[in-house]
Amino acid sequence: QVQLVESGGGLVQAGGSLRLSCAASGRTFSSYGMGWFRQAPGKEREFVAHISWSGGSVYYADSVKGRFTISRDTPKNTVYLQMNSLKPEDTAVYYCAAGPRTVVSARYEYWGQGTQVTVSS
Repeated sequence: QVQLVESGGGLVQAGGSLRLSCAASGRTFSSYGMGWFRQAPGKEREFVAHISWSGGSVYYADSVKGRFTISRDTPKNTVYLQMNSLKPEDTAVYYCAAGPRTVVSARYEYWGQGTQVTVSS
């Protein structure tokens, strides 16, 4: 069992930065790959980034590649999403999830409650 809690969301101007954190509890956290998804109002949840259980492999959606960086600190049971050069279209609720490297949200086993990111123009 893994419990996930996101934090770090907020309101930022276009071009600004935010760092999201996802704190995990549970003995098996280190064995899971971790992903970030986002969901804007009226839209489906979409994949943002994934990091392998070891941290050695990362994968990004094309829409955030070069602007977002996913990382993990396994001793701290935390996954991060550093978001730079934010755009209004990045506005969404951001979720972290535990699961394999895939863009398919249904394949992720555990989910956090989400944190709101709002980017003003």
